[in-house]
Amino acid sequence: MKPMSQTVSAITRSPAEIVRTAPVSQAANGICYARSGEITILESDLDRMVAAVPMTAAAALTRKAYYFVPLTVSQGDETVIADRYDVALSDNAVCHRNLNLGDSQCVFISTRLMDDKFSVAFEFYINVGHALVERAGVSQPFAEMVWQQVESGVRGETSLDAWESRKLATAAGPEAEKYKNEYLTATFADAISIYLLSLCLDVDYHDLRERDYPLLAPTPMAERLRKIAEIFPPNPGFEFNIYYRRRT
Repeated sequence: MKPMSQTVSAITRSPAEIVRTAPVSQAANGICYARSGEITILESDLDRMVAAVPMTAAAALTRKAYYFVPLTVSQGDETVIADRYDVALSDNAVCHRNLNLGDSQCVFISTRLMDDKFSVAFEFYINVGHALVERAGVSQPFAEMVWQQVESGVRGETSLDAWESRKLATAAGPEAEKYKNEYLTATFADAISIYLLSLCLDVDYHDLRERDYPLLAPTPMAERLRKIAEIFPPNPGFEFNIYYRRRT
């Protein structure tokens, strides 16, 4: 006889039902979040993950709530939330989905697509980084520093979006300025995400490597992260440090 978990499909609910039934917590930094369904991330780890976002950054994320769920599933024009991992639903699951419900934006993060603390945290921080840049814009001192790096020929980048827009921004053409703005937006969001991840976890930078583009060299990456730390200082209980060689 097959175990019940293999024979009974996961229950799916609408995002609105999850919002209505899942108890919402508010971290000391003001971020609202909830967990729903069978997720494997420890509650203490999830609390720390959210608490790591500096108050100066969290202040820009008003009327926004994060829901950590097993699977966020796209079914055509409809999005549903599964109460546990289901292999039959996983093919149509997405890492996250932003939905406007009422006068708030709710972000549903699929924790069971990744199922490890590092990946779930990075997915959350990537979303925070992009939301922050969308609402607050790009820091001018950061933009000036990054563009100086480009002009000096630094190797690699922090995401495929940054890599592609940088190539277009540095090519002669009428839309170079447009691509420069896209590049600076991408790099600022990327740097915020990596910085937040480093506040929460001990990150080996090379764990972030990708096959689709060369990763930004460590020294210019450190310069970007230090600038982010100046803009968004860590909350009490969190520290930001850069080590060029992993401690043994």
